[in-house]
Formats: sequence, C-alpha cells, structure tokens
Amino acid sequence: MKPCVIPTIDRPDPEVIKALAGHGVATVHEAMGRQGLLNPAMRPIKEGWSICGPAVTSLNHVGDNLMVHAALDVCQPGDVLVITTTVPSTCGMVGELVARQAQVRGVAGIIIEGGARDVADLRRLDLPIWSTAISAAGTVKATPGWVNVPVVCCGVQIRPGDVIVADDDGVVVVPRERAAEVAEAAAARTSREEGTRAKIMAGELTVDLHGLRQYLADKGVTWTTPK
Repeated sequence: MKPCVIPTIDRPDPEVIKALAGHGVATVHEAMGRQGLLNPAMRPIKEGWSICGPAVTSLNHVGDNLMVHAALDVCQPGDVLVITTTVPSTCGMVGELVARQAQVRGVAGIIIEGGARDVADLRRLDLPIWSTAISAAGTVKATPGWVNVPVVCCGVQIRPGDVIVADDDGVVVVPRERAAEVAEAAAARTSREEGTRAKIMAGELTVDLHGLRQYLADKGVTWTTPK
C-alpha cells in the first residue's frame, strides 16, 4: 500500500466506550475470552493512569516519526494514538512537544511500540502514555508511512476505531464490532465479583465458593497434617 493518511474512521458509540471505561484491563480481557492483550512489555511510563478510547493508528519507519505528526492532525478528543514501526525499534518516537500537541487536541492517551523520551516532562504533563521502551534516541521526519491502517502492535492486530483499554495491568484491544458485547460481559463479570467480594469479606474462602475443595478431592488431593 502506498503511504497515506486516512482522515475518517468509524468509531464505536460513545456510550459503549463509556461503559467499557468502567472496567479494568483484567476484567475486559477476561470478558472477551482472554483475547486482545498486548505483550506485557507494553508498560505505562507512570502508574495510576487508566484510559479507554478508539484507536488512531500511526505506522512509521524505524527511526522516523513523520507519521506521528500526521496522525495528530486526524486525532479527535478521546482518541488513543497507537504508534508502531515497520520493524521493531526502541527509538524515542514521542517526546514532550509531541505529547503536548496530543494533550491540546484532547487525545486520551498514547500507546507506543517503541520508545518514549523526555520522560520526566511527560510524567509532569500527565498525558497517559504506554511504551515498550524509554530511550533518548531521537528520530527524523523523512519517510512517509501510514495513518489509520490496520497495524500489529505487541502481537495484537489493531484497526482504526478498535477500542483501547489501558491501565497499570497493561493494554487490551477490543474489536469495535464487539465493543458493546464485551462491555455487557464485563459488567456481568464485575457484578459477579462484587458478590464474591462480599462473601470473602464475610469470611468465606474461594476454595469453597468456587467448588475447588471437591475438585481437589476428585483429583486425589488430600489434606494431611505433617508428622
């Protein structure tokens, strides 16, 4: 495909995104059948952040962040900018000035399969950023790439408009056509966990709540006292 910028993408219903945002990455991942989780090398540069929004993708050549700048032009408030490169790289794709532009445009956060730099400034800026590396190595702006095409980021395919959910546990991708279904399943899981939590606080054990005592017995496990 020739280098291009696709300015318009299909985004899920904002109410569906809001519903997904009420659940953490672990819950969404489980609700989606344990699919869509990016490699755990993707980590937040600061703890305590939580974001949820539609993906705008930026596919760049190694050592070149030209298409990151182009992607900022099409980002809308609430979007999550997903940055990848054609082959693995640790170069600093986003620094303080790029991050400030994203913040001014209302971007919810940035996901980088690659490096971030100016990290002290980025943490003070408080724009949520996840990356696979921190590196002072800079980039040029020379080689055209792609904006809003499907990409593979940390082993998971991400299409423009897919929903990105990220927190301290990592990053999970929800296909946009499944967003409503997954939000409903996540809500049901959260409700079940609230019931379990109440029982735990009352002194019950999960070995009994989940029927694990009988399961262990069926597997030949016995409770013995060491002599």
